[in-house]
Amino acid sequence: MKGIVFNLAQEVITESYGEDTWDGLLDSAGLEGSYTSLGNYPDGDLAALVGAAASALDLPPADIVRDLGRGAMPRLANRYPSFFEGHVSTESFLLTLNEIIHAEVRKLYPDAALPTFGFDTSEPGALVLIYDSKRRLCALAEGFIHGAAARFGEHAVITQAECMDRGDARCLLRCVFAPADVHPD
Repeated sequence: MKGIVFNLAQEVITESYGEDTWDGLLDSAGLEGSYTSLGNYPDGDLAALVGAAASALDLPPADIVRDLGRGAMPRLANRYPSFFEGHVSTESFLLTLNEIIHAEVRKLYPDAALPTFGFDTSEPGALVLIYDSKRRLCALAEGFIHGAAARFGEHAVITQAECMDRGDARCLLRCVFAPADVHPD
């Protein structure tokens, strides 16, 4: 896993809970915590951090991962504003994941193992993302979607009919977006 994921996690955690909490999570997870954005680190490091955070906060690990994604999105938008330019909605932004965003990420991090996304726009008012990744971090994808929705002044309702964590071959994330002051059903 690329170090930028750990850098973002550190920023989100220290902003929300303080530097001592980050250091405590590293200690609990048995990790050193010296992550460079371009470095490659074992996926197990993230799992250990998430496990430590879930234990410390008494929350399910998926909630921790989802919150990391939500908190990381504004930071990614600040680092890579060009990814967001020209988009007026979360849906238009998400539809560029494979061809534009991940293509640019591969330029920055050539050895990054990125998830792949398929899209189903056949249902009016909804976007279904078909998520596939050996890492099975659909909760991170959900968090990123919620963070992107906030960026575009929208609210997202996401449901999963299929999930790799429940034994399915892929994850199907059905997303419905509405202005932030209106919550879609």
